[in-house]
Amino acid sequence: MERRVVIYGGSGGIGSATARLLSQQGCVVHLVGRNIARLSSIAEELGAGYTVGDIEQSETFSQVQQDFSAPWDGLVYSIGTINLMSLRRLTREHFIKDFQVNCIGAAMAVQTGLAALKKSEHGASVVLYSSVAARQGFAFHASVGMAKGAINGLTLALAAELAPRVRVNAIAPSIVRTSLSEPLLVNEKMVETISQMHAMKRLGSAEDIAGLTGYLLSADSGWITGQIFGVDGGRSTVRPSG
Repeated sequence: MERRVVIYGGSGGIGSATARLLSQQGCVVHLVGRNIARLSSIAEELGAGYTVGDIEQSETFSQVQQDFSAPWDGLVYSIGTINLMSLRRLTREHFIKDFQVNCIGAAMAVQTGLAALKKSEHGASVVLYSSVAARQGFAFHASVGMAKGAINGLTLALAAELAPRVRVNAIAPSIVRTSLSEPLLVNEKMVETISQMHAMKRLGSAEDIAGLTGYLLSADSGWITGQIFGVDGGRSTVRPSG
């Protein structure tokens, strides 16, 4: 059966990798993002539809509903921030921005799309994104760690509320090489230093995350809901021996 999936952040690294994977599997994907040039390019490559919009504007969500008709078999919210600052430097506006983009946007995306998701013939699946920073404490992660911790709570609450018609899971990556993380990876020495903090001795790729996302959207994961999966090279649980 052909699956229909909305991908918020469809022009980003993880979102576009997920879109390509799903398209290869025969899914119909609809991309949502702010970067019209990149969004339209990826959509043309995949033969996909798209909506240009900012998730901080409520009309974006209703526009997605208009642009991509029901039923929806899946929803992916791959929009986030990496705002690393000391507590002393963080302002109220920083906290609000990170919470808005990471968590409130995710909640609104699911809320607005719920009727379309419930029309899925065999039940729908939602995939959100948390972070290793919501499971392990890191300096300078107060704002993003708080926002991603809220994603964990949202995942569990929605999984309980929307079962059995809609499954809800989250993926918690460590650092992944995308345009969002580029400011942190200023040179190869920094890349190597961060890589060595992981048991797998490398950074994540967008494809690493897309693979599990695709599985969680598929019927093969039909008995999985309310889970937060670490895809983090072992960072949250394993201490490398050397």
